[in-house]
Amino acid sequence: MTKPVVREPLRRNSRANRERILATARQELGRNPDATLEELARAAGVVRRTLFGHFPGREALLEALAQEASEALRSALAEGAAFAESEPAERAFAGFVFSLWPVGDRYRLLLSLARRDLGAQRVAEVLAPARATATAILERGRREGVFHAHLPAEALSAGLEAMTVALLESVNDGLLEDDGTRVATALLIATGVPEERAKSVVEAVAPEPARGTTDA
Repeated sequence: MTKPVVREPLRRNSRANRERILATARQELGRNPDATLEELARAAGVVRRTLFGHFPGREALLEALAQEASEALRSALAEGAAFAESEPAERAFAGFVFSLWPVGDRYRLLLSLARRDLGAQRVAEVLAPARATATAILERGRREGVFHAHLPAEALSAGLEAMTVALLESVNDGLLEDDGTRVATALLIATGVPEERAKSVVEAVAPEPARGTTDA
């Protein structure tokens, strides 16, 4: 018996529905972390059966968002790799923060949701490539004498990651508004770079729209 042919327009429609559901979930879960799948389906403009066809449960939806965040993170790291390898450690670390901040800002609400629904281990897996890159830059900075050496690079990287997550949660809570400039400056200071030097490095590395905001 000949297998039925799945028409390309149907595939495109299915992909579009899936992307719309994920985009809606990122937005709506930010407003209400306890939003039900039925509420998300209505917000996405699809019927309940369509959403459940893609994501049979809340965990599956959050896992898809976690995978999306992981891919975005890896892409940002790949794009910034050449800069990180060619620049002194201070500038490399500031560039690293700027390259990842848009990803963190986009998925910041997912961090707390994934920790609750998927577990801390899954969040750690998503963040692992960023931690590895940060650790390598921090280790280089220690050798260059620009970052303090009283903590192992791995421990300092974990601490700076926790600080970044806390600052992202401050954005969630309306306590902080940032394009990455303040966070990059604060993280450099935490590595042992003097404040004025940190501001100068961030100003030099910042993407065009962010320049001139280090004193904000």
